[in-house]
Amino acid sequence: MRVLILWLLIAGQAAAQSNEKRSLFTDPEDGKLDASEWLLERKGFLPVPIIITEPAVGYGAGAALLFFRESIREVATRGKETGHLTPPDIYGVALAATENGTKVGGAGGMVTFAQDRWRWRGGVGLADVNLDFYGAGGMLGTGERSIGYNLQGLMSSQQVMVRLGESNNFVAARWIYLDLEARFDASRPQPVLPARALEVKSSGLGVSFEHDSRDNIFTPSRGFKGAIDSMFYSPDFGSDNKFEAYRAHLFAYLPLTKQFILGGRVDARTARGDVPFYQLPYIDMRGIPAARYQDEDVGVIEAELRWNATPRWALVGFVGSGRAWGSTTSFDDADSVSAWGAGFRYLVARRLGLYMGVDLAKGPEDTTIYIQAGSAWR
Repeated sequence: MRVLILWLLIAGQAAAQSNEKRSLFTDPEDGKLDASEWLLERKGFLPVPIIITEPAVGYGAGAALLFFRESIREVATRGKETGHLTPPDIYGVALAATENGTKVGGAGGMVTFAQDRWRWRGGVGLADVNLDFYGAGGMLGTGERSIGYNLQGLMSSQQVMVRLGESNNFVAARWIYLDLEARFDASRPQPVLPARALEVKSSGLGVSFEHDSRDNIFTPSRGFKGAIDSMFYSPDFGSDNKFEAYRAHLFAYLPLTKQFILGGRVDARTARGDVPFYQLPYIDMRGIPAARYQDEDVGVIEAELRWNATPRWALVGFVGSGRAWGSTTSFDDADSVSAWGAGFRYLVARRLGLYMGVDLAKGPEDTTIYIQAGSAWR
């Protein structure tokens, strides 16, 4: 979605100039650039550029081809009957690469059916990813700070959700399958890992409970979204290793005034058993490279304040802190890492309440730019 809106803005300039009767990209209320009409009516195939700014893999780019089975307007019309706001059905394929040699490709989709009673979200992909491993709890065991590794193989995630009655609550069943091979830099001292840590099939089944009462699925100003997830990997399901993974998270939004929106995020993850090193939980937060801080347990807390300075422009400021512990240190002994930053937003689709912008985040090691479309929390 983040890169989709960027493409729409670029394409919209040309489309607006060639449309003599009316502009799809000008809001009739204020005459400002606005993609509401385009997004509401868009269906069929859509090419989308991909922009990557993740510090763990470096800058990169790619492309995706999406297919919208129906427009958001059609979904919204149907939603008036059910009372639920639902995203349109989308299918897509994508390819991307980054400056450190990482390459990924895949296909997936999201489908809603039976009057939004059921939802499916899924995808399969091939990955050739280059990352750095810092050890569980920051302890690599080789006397060095980190070691590079390459991760190649197949990934698949399939999820089916069912709505409970007419509520905003869902129960989901999920299957994750990973067939990956890891190779560390042969010129460096090798970390001490279990014998079956480098070439592992992980197949797990899980269940989750989710509540979503946000007033907007793109850029919320009120309400909250929370979920409790559990995954169980076992040879009974085709997995080489037996382990468990859990996550509980809450994203909440509170309007302090009409102009100021306060957001809060609490996110906790844990894993137990014979966990492959690349599946250990890690601190996931703006300003922190992916997989930089890993351990059996991870906790994150983050706050964001959005100031709607004008009807179209907004400024955001955010700060957060995370901690990883479990394998070598207790919660009290583990160090916390923090990140903070600021950014701006433009109301790119007024009738959808969708903002787009850029964040600049400062962490312990990196200062990183993030392109944002909708909420930064996923």
